[in-house]
Amino acid sequence: MSPSSRASSPAAPPPDPGWEPRDPTLPAPRTPAGPRRSLPRRLLRAALGLLLLGTLLLAGALVAGYLLVPIPAANAAAVAQSNLYLYRDGTVLARDGEVNRENVRLDRIPLTVRQAVLAAEDRDFHTSRAVDPKAMLRAAWNTVTGKGRQSGSTITQQYVKNYYLGQEQTLTRKAKEFFIAIRLEREKTKDEILQGYLNTSYFGRNAYGVQAAAHAYYGKDAARLDTAEGAYLAALLKAPSAYDVTTHPENRPAVLARWAYVLDGMVKEGWLTPGERAALRFPDPQTARPATGLSGQRGYLVQAVEDHLTSRGIIDEKTLAGGGFRIVTTIDPDRQAALVRAVEDRVTHRLDPATHPADRYVRAGAAAVEPATGRVVALYGGVDYTEQYVNNATRRDYQVGSTFKPFVLTAAVQNGARTQYGEPITPYTLYDGTDRRPVEGWPGAPYDPANEDGESYGEIPVTAATDLSVNAVYAQMAVDVGPARVRRTAVALGLPPTTPDLTASPSIALGPATASVLDMARAYATLAAHGRRADHTLVAAVTRDGEPLPLPAAEPRQAVAREAADTTTAVLRGVVESGTGTAAQAAGRPAAGKTGTAEDDKAAWFAGYTPELATVVALMGQDPESGAHEPLYGALGLPRVNGGGPPAEIWARFTREALADTPVRDFDLRLMPGAELPEVPPVPDGGEEGEEGEEGEENGPGWYGTGEAGPGAGPTGPGKRPGDRPAGR
Repeated sequence: MSPSSRASSPAAPPPDPGWEPRDPTLPAPRTPAGPRRSLPRRLLRAALGLLLLGTLLLAGALVAGYLLVPIPAANAAAVAQSNLYLYRDGTVLARDGEVNRENVRLDRIPLTVRQAVLAAEDRDFHTSRAVDPKAMLRAAWNTVTGKGRQSGSTITQQYVKNYYLGQEQTLTRKAKEFFIAIRLEREKTKDEILQGYLNTSYFGRNAYGVQAAAHAYYGKDAARLDTAEGAYLAALLKAPSAYDVTTHPENRPAVLARWAYVLDGMVKEGWLTPGERAALRFPDPQTARPATGLSGQRGYLVQAVEDHLTSRGIIDEKTLAGGGFRIVTTIDPDRQAALVRAVEDRVTHRLDPATHPADRYVRAGAAAVEPATGRVVALYGGVDYTEQYVNNATRRDYQVGSTFKPFVLTAAVQNGARTQYGEPITPYTLYDGTDRRPVEGWPGAPYDPANEDGESYGEIPVTAATDLSVNAVYAQMAVDVGPARVRRTAVALGLPPTTPDLTASPSIALGPATASVLDMARAYATLAAHGRRADHTLVAAVTRDGEPLPLPAAEPRQAVAREAADTTTAVLRGVVESGTGTAAQAAGRPAAGKTGTAEDDKAAWFAGYTPELATVVALMGQDPESGAHEPLYGALGLPRVNGGGPPAEIWARFTREALADTPVRDFDLRLMPGAELPEVPPVPDGGEEGEEGEEGEENGPGWYGTGEAGPGAGPTGPGKRPGDRPAGR
């Protein structure tokens, strides 16, 4: 085709692009910048940014903290004051002594003693930094997750806390401790820090520093301490008062375990050979020598109050030892004096070791609690705090004997328990009181507790079995109720769950548990208060520098049903009216109570109460030289010291005098259905309590009741209920 013809031809239409032409009046669309980033990648970048920012902020805070927190002057504990203790009426009870402190150079402290402290507190002290963040985080985690409060502090941090700061558990104090420890490490050598730590640490017995501790526990200079003694002092740092085996002999197993931990740590670190370790024996410390200002009962009261404050976390032990506190106790001075007079009149003034050798073993302890409030109004710890250091009112190393049996009866009513034959357990229920009768229904090892003097009672109601403490009956009743339920009831009433030998087995009914006199007074006060438990207290108020310290609020609560507590009270009234506790009638008031004796007559108890006051008294046998528990046979000129003897007599005299200005009140009881107790004749002459047999329990030589079964009667089964026959009491 010629050019002219191509030019003259009509234009061909443009090819179809396949899309709508853009309207030129509209803005042009945005061009994508690239592939879209995924959400996880954006989150990762944000997290990394926050981590970097957090790291920078943390680093800045550490630098700022280091620059802004200087090493302060010594704290108040380094120049500690005395504490002032007052009776509930504001009169002075006692003022504790000045702090015992004497600094010594590090080279005067034996190497093995230093190594023992390191093995106990910070084994990497010489090679690690002043703070251990990993240990602090681990300790914080263990505390939060309920594995126990732990500090995670190095020796350097502990020294800072002891000397420069205080013992309060706050984040501010921990932060200061952290920064001061870092600064201190840059300004002092490891030896200087260790020397300061050993001279400021609290070892108990009012002793600050290893030199004072060496004298307080072993009567020698620190330079003369051997490895075993040094390991014990190192063990004390964990819990100074609790690990003092002369004050708390019941904690001896824990002390020995801690002492062994220290020595094993020395072996692990190569500071002691296995052979040297095996040759060491635990070095029992000497008896404490308290300040003369704490003579008589004052020292026992101060000790009990301090234990109360520290065990409940009201004041840290080391802070309390630092002094400056004004402590108002719940102790009533008039009732305290009355308790002392009662013990002196019925026991102390009658002791004559020259005539009765067993008199040298006699120790007395007593405690009185107001059921409505839980206040401890009087406490007897021993003849004199400066002569007998262990507090007999708070120690937990003597069996409570048959004073435990009321808790079994309370548990039976509380849980609606039935006998092996399906009959409900009430004060009328008949049990077989035959000596050495094996309990039935117990899946464990066979158990056949002995009655006192091998006496058999045949078919006997619960009331009479309580009056006479028939072991065969109560061991079977414990099985019928369930030993675990019995244990829970005892704890609910007031016994500490950590009470030694409080084991859920048939023998629990016979009192092998070693609760303290104060523990038992608290539990009996709950029975007196119709089953309502007001947590016991020894402290009414605490101030320091005029500022009050908060005390735990303890509202009374129903620990067991009122019918359970009141039914037990009704049965225990029979013990006082016509059973083994008739000496308590001398109080001149309606009273309920129970006698008890420990195994081999090593302790005799009376636990009793009126509606206004619950008091427990115990006589204990202990060799003054060896500390061993000893029987009280022949003490006070008596063939046997039973709970119905001097303990009940002390109870009666004290209760009569303590309540002299209080109107006489009878018990207002609400009993379980069918538990009304009829009037019965008194126990025949010769029904005095006696104790022996399995787990150290007591029974009288005869029983009274329906007149149908007497000593030597055959078995009638583990538990039956008489029809409409009146039961004895």
